[in-house]
Amino acid sequence: MADQSKSLVNTVELGRAIRRKREELGLSLRDVANETQVSASTLSRIENGTGKPDADNIARLTTWLDMPMERVMGARKTEDGTDTAAVVYFPHEATPDIVEAHLRADRNLTPETAKALSELFRVAYQQFSAPGQDMKARKGRK
Repeated sequence: MADQSKSLVNTVELGRAIRRKREELGLSLRDVANETQVSASTLSRIENGTGKPDADNIARLTTWLDMPMERVMGARKTEDGTDTAAVVYFPHEATPDIVEAHLRADRNLTPETAKALSELFRVAYQQFSAPGQDMKARKGRK
């Protein structure tokens, strides 16, 4: 009999993605609920890691996030019996989101380390992704 104790849905990944996009867009849970047709209470539980969304809600939320559904689906068993998490992304996804997914899937990193590295990368990416603007400001100060 298969082990049913492990959820097939990575609600932590889903919750982080929802909260990040919601905060970046300045939206309330009610605003996201209206856009996704997922209740605000369900969204809150998912963001807090306590909710277990059904298939329809996963589809609605990953569509709103513009994220492949496979990113939040559970790890798969390899031939040698170990779990492996797929890191799936759309080519048009933001680079920091892709890097964050890879860092969280890295077995050599604790969740806290992966989160810290992800935030460091986001800050550095933001600073250096539009170097033309920064360079003009720096040249003006010299």
